[in-house]
Amino acid sequence: MRTGRPKAELLLTDREKKELDSLARRSRTAPQVARRARIVLSCASGLDNKAVAWKTRTHPNTVGKWRARFLNDRLDGLLDEPRPGTPRSITDEKVEEVIVRTLESTPKGATHWSTRGMAKTTGLSHMTISRIWKAFGLQPHRSETFKLSPDPLLVEKVRDIVGLYFDPPDHALVLCVDEKSQIQALERTQPLLPMTPGQVERRSHDYRRHGTLSLFAALDVKTGRVISKTHKRHRALEFRQFLNTLDANTPADLDVHLILDNYSTHKTQAIRNWFAKHTRFHTHYTPTYSSWINLVERLFAELTNKQLRRGSHRSVRELKAAINEFLDHHNEHPKPYVWTKTADQILASIARFAQRTHEIHVATT
Repeated sequence: MRTGRPKAELLLTDREKKELDSLARRSRTAPQVARRARIVLSCASGLDNKAVAWKTRTHPNTVGKWRARFLNDRLDGLLDEPRPGTPRSITDEKVEEVIVRTLESTPKGATHWSTRGMAKTTGLSHMTISRIWKAFGLQPHRSETFKLSPDPLLVEKVRDIVGLYFDPPDHALVLCVDEKSQIQALERTQPLLPMTPGQVERRSHDYRRHGTLSLFAALDVKTGRVISKTHKRHRALEFRQFLNTLDANTPADLDVHLILDNYSTHKTQAIRNWFAKHTRFHTHYTPTYSSWINLVERLFAELTNKQLRRGSHRSVRELKAAINEFLDHHNEHPKPYVWTKTADQILASIARFAQRTHEIHVATT
């Protein structure tokens, strides 16, 4: 004797069976979706709701729900329906007002908006302003610097230097050369308090000056090794002495390609005369205001972050020892910096930035 309503027959296509098997077994499937897939597969095998409930350890009403959902909407029926939730209290017009104010105006007496300043102006909470800014990628509190190169030979110089990084000449060395000038020997006025559990390292904000030092460095692009020399000053005289150091510390049978910036000490008559006498050295100058293309700047950034910024040096001698310790450790395990962007990519990026800068300038004048 039959009791209850008859169950609609649940038949699966080959594609649906394959997809349900995948959902039921795949480890990345959400647990609730995997359980629903197993319920449907069991129902398709001919079992009634009570048998399926016992097999999948669920309630018969749950089995009936997902059987009916699948029959109505097939695979899409196994996904959660969107929940109504609390209605939005902020209109699109209000969001637009916040965005327009952020992009096109500044608060009175300040250069940029804060969340609380914008909240006071618009009548929203500062947390709401924060969420809106985050959603649209706005960060009024941040500002970065830039400088477009006016060098008339920008394209040629970029292609020349990037070409050395990607395809260095045979039987030659490529060295990135620069000075880190006037490094200050700074001594904190009070002893440093080391890091302890729950407390970061602390040091006094003020310091005593004990003189300066200039570091001349040449980074071997291929190996990552560094040839360095420290001097009290950074005139053409010291640079010529460093060139002599390079000449003495590089194989005499190899040509040497030097990547240099446009600092005046690199182009004096004395330096030109030195290069004229040492014909195996070839110079490649970076575009004006483009020191970022010289890989030795990456080394200087590491030196600053790892040794100088948090150091305390009571004399120039201590500062020199700290710099040499860093460079010696670097040369024990040298690792070359890998240049990744092609010249075409760099020039295209510069062109887009210049075009955008020009358009904004025209629009605001």
